[in-house]
Amino acid sequence: MYSKRRIYIKKHSSALSVLVAVCDEELLGQSFTEGELNLKLTEFFYKGEAVTEEEVVDSLKEADIANLVGERAIKCALDNSFIEAANVIFVDGVPHAQMLKI
Repeated sequence: MYSKRRIYIKKHSSALSVLVAVCDEELLGQSFTEGELNLKLTEFFYKGEAVTEEEVVDSLKEADIANLVGERAIKCALDNSFIEAANVIFVDGVPHAQMLKI
């Protein structure tokens, strides 16, 4: 069973593609750095709608590109085969992955 904490989704659409930004609620507005990696979780990019895990899955089905950050966001994408565990990186302990449909 998933946590009751919220996940934010924000869709960024262009004429060519739909990018979905997915972020665990408690990470929004924070920055993480590890070595050369820098992850800045701005409200502009990530804060859209607070949604359920089912809505995350529906949004990822529609997305051409996705940027996912946080344990719940990553778990949801892994559990539904949108990404593979081998492609998840950690920046200062925070899981991050990107999805691109080809």
